[in-house]
Amino acid sequence: MTYEFDGDKYKKASSHQKEWGNRLISELSFKGNEHVLDLGCGDGTLTARLAELVPRGLVLGIDSSQGMIDTAGKNERNNLKFEKIDINQIDFKEEFDLIFSNATLHWIKDHSSLLSKVYESLKRSGTVRFNFAAAGNCSNFFKIVREVMAGKEYNRYLCDFEWPWYMPEIGEYKETVNQLPFKESRVWGENADRYFPDAEAMIKWIDQPSLVPFLQHITETTVKQKFRNTVVDRMLKATRQEDGTCFETFRRVNLMARK
Repeated sequence: MTYEFDGDKYKKASSHQKEWGNRLISELSFKGNEHVLDLGCGDGTLTARLAELVPRGLVLGIDSSQGMIDTAGKNERNNLKFEKIDINQIDFKEEFDLIFSNATLHWIKDHSSLLSKVYESLKRSGTVRFNFAAAGNCSNFFKIVREVMAGKEYNRYLCDFEWPWYMPEIGEYKETVNQLPFKESRVWGENADRYFPDAEAMIKWIDQPSLVPFLQHITETTVKQKFRNTVVDRMLKATRQEDGTCFETFRRVNLMARK
């Protein structure tokens, strides 16, 4: 199942995703003529930075959310394009020198299939660089949202809700990556726990993207708003620190591989 996001709101609420992504990009080396694929480009900010680093190359950013593509598309230029494509449906053949993804692939359930398609999409000696959520991520949010969604008022909307995220243990993901014939690969974990500067920043992150899958299943506007407000209130109570910051756990899995 795909979800629709508000790209402009996400752009304002995703400072920590940008922080992680900029660090990933800073670790990479470019000649300037590479073809790059950004899986789950979101609002396109990181994709645009990649395009700056390959002025004689080409960068394609894809996302399954039209709202994200609408926002990202404002960055388009000669060597930077965006398309609405479901990551699960990519079908490229040896087209890219780099396949990059930051803070997206926990939305993809079948990574055996994903990695196979990524491998086929890479040119010989091409590079994969992923960072996405691992086991232990968002422990406060997940605990609270599970408790709220079990309430009678919301259970009738969410009783058949399918958990939208795949957040593996590091050892598990190593085994998945090792199924592919990469010449070299490295998988490692990372503790990226974060203190949001204030309640407003935490609320923006809860609204975009965290609550989107749940609210999409609640059809009545008043119930939807009550569910959202209940989760927000409980999250602030659970995570607010004495100095006004709000804490959440962020655990990441990293992949660097070469074909």
